[in-house]
Amino acid sequence: MSRIGKAPVEFPKGVEVQVKGQDITCKGPKGSLNMQLMTGISATVAGNKVTLARDADTKILRAMHGTSRALLSNMVEGVNQGFSKRLEIVGVGYKAVLQGKKLNLDVGFANTIEVMIPDGVNVKLPDPTHVEVSGLNKQMVGQVAADIRRARKPEPYKGKGVRYIDEIVRRKAGKSNAATGKK
Repeated sequence: MSRIGKAPVEFPKGVEVQVKGQDITCKGPKGSLNMQLMTGISATVAGNKVTLARDADTKILRAMHGTSRALLSNMVEGVNQGFSKRLEIVGVGYKAVLQGKKLNLDVGFANTIEVMIPDGVNVKLPDPTHVEVSGLNKQMVGQVAADIRRARKPEPYKGKGVRYIDEIVRRKAGKSNAATGKK
């Protein structure tokens, strides 16, 4: 049995979990999320815990047992606390501008890069070089942050680009002229 899958998911006060067949709904102070379980995996609620079980011991059900439990745990955490990612834009003249549900990035190209913000994800700009992405769904928050970072990944020579706040960019030495010893 999956070690992750057999561990129950505890939910705190203020979070409500409902199971109707294969559908699971989590409601909390931040909002609500829905998930549909794969056929062959069932959920039961007892007190403030949700336990997942599988009907058979097939390879796909073993894999999805732990995955479903992790997704359910992320749902409970999302409706209770939410998820956020913070990015930093490094480079002279690099900036971000928010226009409705569209984030415009000026990151050194001739054209402005547009990143669409889906429903359920909030983007804030404390200043033009910092971006905060937040929401209930961990996957959507991570995907939007990855799309913003993909506009201009940090390069190793000068460190310019879009990076996560806690990301460390390993810098490389530039070319040097061996005869003069200058870079």
